[in-house]
Amino acid sequence: MTLDAENTLTTPTDPEGLAEVAGSPARQTLAAGLVKVARPHQWLKNLLVFVAPGVAGVLLHGPVLGRTVAEFAIFCVSASGSYFLNDALDAEADRRHPRKRNRPVASGVVPVPLAAGLGSALLVAGALLAWPVAGWRLALVMALYGVVNVAYSLGVKHEPVLDLVAVSSGFVLRAVAGGVAAKVPLSNWFLIVASFGSLLIVTGKRSGEKHLLTTAKTDHGDVRQTLASYSSSFLTTVRTLSAAVTVTAYCLWAFERASQVHPGHDPVWFQLTIVPFVIALLHVVRLLDAGEGAAPEDLAIHDHRLQLYGAVWVGLFAVGLYLA
Repeated sequence: MTLDAENTLTTPTDPEGLAEVAGSPARQTLAAGLVKVARPHQWLKNLLVFVAPGVAGVLLHGPVLGRTVAEFAIFCVSASGSYFLNDALDAEADRRHPRKRNRPVASGVVPVPLAAGLGSALLVAGALLAWPVAGWRLALVMALYGVVNVAYSLGVKHEPVLDLVAVSSGFVLRAVAGGVAAKVPLSNWFLIVASFGSLLIVTGKRSGEKHLLTTAKTDHGDVRQTLASYSSSFLTTVRTLSAAVTVTAYCLWAFERASQVHPGHDPVWFQLTIVPFVIALLHVVRLLDAGEGAAPEDLAIHDHRLQLYGAVWVGLFAVGLYLA
């Protein structure tokens, strides 16, 4: 599968996260199958494009907001393209799987040539649509996103460590695309926070998958080949490293941002954002350590403590940016 087509493992009763198609394939229409393959529920992660212009304090500026919303839509197009291409490339293997065979492409509801054609067209369209929004730089980011997805699908997904890096890059490219679309400079510390924060979440996802598969007594390699290559101690080490770098880089970014916004005057509001940031990150690390990271998007939607920490962070940052 492509790096963005990874369906998270959700429950021990569906340890492979593959119960994507309700009912018999025979009862599905082509239109319904196309929608399922496009996976609109996964577009939530595309909200990352709003982060860079948001922390730069320019998101609500008319032209910037328009370009960022356009980039969000473009990423939805490209992400769905990766899902179509993934299912087309994996169709033959999926047909031999007791659950994956019910996917729209594998079951024949959506023809393989149609899925492959749509996937390729949507990925190309994402790069082409980006050009008029913010020029060749944004088009390059979207083209790179497409290349990484294709490379992941064709073999990188089977390479230990590289698969973690590839999946993480999908999140980082979203954050970068937001900055490029808004035409705001991206701090080195911001990029480090985005990179290692993404690596933390992806590694936590792998830990959650191993936890669920162990609970369900399912062979890890049968679901995701690289899972068999990762020991629990290795994943814990990567999570610890990622969390440490993320916190360090965020602290440096917060002090840097304070000096940029208030040169010669330090009201400490940006520094105070370190407190909810670290508390939220520790909360996430605790959940990941308990094996609850298989579906990270569910944490963002349903974890009220995490939402509270996020709201406090937004409040402190807004005061530092607009009122201090």
